[in-house]
Amino acid sequence: MSFKEIASLSAGGIGQKLIAYCVNQMILSVGNTLIGNTIGIPPSKIYILYIIGVLSGFPLTALRARMIDNTRSMKGKYRPYLISMGIPTAVIGTVFIIAPYESMSMFWKCAVVLVCNIGFQFFFYFYNDAFDSLIYVLSPNSIERSDVLSVRSVVENLSPSVVGIIFPLLAKLITGENTLYDMRVFRALYPPMLVAGFVISLLAYVNTEEKIVQAKTHVIQIKFTDALRAVAKNKYFWIISVAGWLGFLEGSFGNIMGWMYNYQAACTAGQYSVITAIAGNASFWNNIAAPFLIRKYGKKKILVFSNVLNIFLIAAMLPIVRMTGNPSIIWFLLICNFVNGFITSLGHLLGPSIQADIRDYQQYITGERIDGMFATVGLIGNVITLATSGVLPAIYEKAGLNETVAVSLGYSADRVYDVLCDKEYFISISTVLVVASIVGAVLNVIPMFFYDLREVDQKGMISVLKIRALFEDYGNGVLSDNELIEAVEIIKEAREYAEKEAAPVTKEGIVRARKSKNKELIRKAKAEYRDAIAVNERIEIAKRVNDELSRFSTQYGEVSLEHAKRVSDAGLDGYMSIGVPSKKEARQMPKATEKEKEVRRNILMQIESAKVAEKAIKKYYPDGIEEFDSSVFDKLFKAEDEFELKLHEALKSLKKAREEKNRERAAELKAEVKQLQKTKKEIAGEIKKATHQNTIYYRAAKPYLDAKKLLAQAENYRHLDEIMKLYEQAKIRAGEKATN
Repeated sequence: MSFKEIASLSAGGIGQKLIAYCVNQMILSVGNTLIGNTIGIPPSKIYILYIIGVLSGFPLTALRARMIDNTRSMKGKYRPYLISMGIPTAVIGTVFIIAPYESMSMFWKCAVVLVCNIGFQFFFYFYNDAFDSLIYVLSPNSIERSDVLSVRSVVENLSPSVVGIIFPLLAKLITGENTLYDMRVFRALYPPMLVAGFVISLLAYVNTEEKIVQAKTHVIQIKFTDALRAVAKNKYFWIISVAGWLGFLEGSFGNIMGWMYNYQAACTAGQYSVITAIAGNASFWNNIAAPFLIRKYGKKKILVFSNVLNIFLIAAMLPIVRMTGNPSIIWFLLICNFVNGFITSLGHLLGPSIQADIRDYQQYITGERIDGMFATVGLIGNVITLATSGVLPAIYEKAGLNETVAVSLGYSADRVYDVLCDKEYFISISTVLVVASIVGAVLNVIPMFFYDLREVDQKGMISVLKIRALFEDYGNGVLSDNELIEAVEIIKEAREYAEKEAAPVTKEGIVRARKSKNKELIRKAKAEYRDAIAVNERIEIAKRVNDELSRFSTQYGEVSLEHAKRVSDAGLDGYMSIGVPSKKEARQMPKATEKEKEVRRNILMQIESAKVAEKAIKKYYPDGIEEFDSSVFDKLFKAEDEFELKLHEALKSLKKAREEKNRERAAELKAEVKQLQKTKKEIAGEIKKATHQNTIYYRAAKPYLDAKKLLAQAENYRHLDEIMKLYEQAKIRAGEKATN
């Protein structure tokens, strides 16, 4: 990635975080104080609204995923949605804030909050996902992604940090009181923050370039069941997902410090601004150190360490919240929050980088990159969340945060959070929340011990994916010089390290050098240690690359080719008669080594493909499969690109005509734009129809198409020597191009 891209992505993140800061205050959750106390909806009703909101997110998430995987735009896979989803998000957030809740009945309060949250389920989460997912397609290098995410995190967190500092002071200025939860504060500050956030986030849209390109004939309509079958093989997706699902209580303590200020008058507005500033900057140094720590320890060690330590840091809050009443206690709670944020933010920072690695692994094992459908499969988590989301409301109710207690203490029934003004109830509720957070943190860390995808594994997978792309492009006659040079150099290095064995690496040399207290010897020993690790990495990557290059000469490879030839020879009318092992037989296959696991996994995928094909044939091709002519896409995509360019030029001319106040020309261009948009929409409809037909054919003929693809791939691999001969010429051409 260029410096301009990194800077723009990071600066754009300031705007994205500003929008997220505002909207997250409006998202339905039982602990939402804006909805619960300021608007006046009790936790029991919030929980019902929450369930409805989450259920509405199921079809919206599936739609979002399909749109992402179906996106065809010269602007990229994710970038277009920074605009089309960012604008509605800012509008809905503004409507949410300016609604006149004071004059509304409880029914209408609930209705406005629910409708806005259904809008957030689609537009805000789409906008957020598009921005966060940009890093997946800006670089295929895991270490570079981690480096960029570190820089982005430092920069983008400026917005919530600054807002956290000035918000209490502005709230005091607007209301004259030490309160954060007054509607006048939100109405004065949130609308301009939402607009400013959207405008700033456009920097990422304007100055970045997505670099992952898919073939135009790629199957882009994937059903939920198809995605589930594909992702079912991705153990890392399930490990990270299960960790999140089990740790649903981990963040329960998050509101306590704000409650201390707002309900227990633990400090002044100025002091709370300082507290917020300190707590908000806990992750700053970790973000700077993250790239170095990832290189030294790897993601797994950091994940496990930070999550284990998090348990003890949350537990340290327990005696502190029980001493509420001492005004200085909030400063002790700040220390716990700061250290907790300092440690755990390192693990949180790894999230996007790990998600990117998981998608690389998905592409490596299945050949499909289905970024959007990961969100659809993630709906399983929403079901689990629905099942567990009743726990926190029950905890609140049981601890005393309910209408009955509020009325008994002399407060209004629709302001149950005022119960927190009572010292005894505050201590009781806060204690319960800290205990719940400890339980959540313990459950969250358990799956992390099973995450074993190392940085060297990711490098090896990317190398193999580049090799596969090399042969596929060669077979299709679209091989570029740069891709050829990069892939051949990977192969040459793999051959160089093919016969070498990884040697044990220890720090004994560094220890001896330190005893001598000779700086030059110490420096040399450290360099030798790093070089030894790098050599072992190259050996491991080389093994993976060489295994890929020789995959068709192994016993399993030869058997696979024989089976593929039988399927191919049988044709579309007879390939279903070629048998595959039963699922029971496949599950009894050995899986002691990584290669045995891969063989077993591939056999199971063949069985699943055959089952899906059989159902599709019965439903759509009862009289026999008709081959789909994919050449129709060439014409349609070419026409779509042409009309998109014409539309772009027409819009530019229309803007110029309006600036020159040439009404007649503007009217002509306006009509032209309207016609171009209509034609483009018609072409998009034809593409959608053709894609649907292609998808049906793909499902019905997948075993046959996979066999043809495997045979073509094997044929391409036989031309390795021919490809290697093209290397020197490609280097000369690339050098001349760079010089010119």
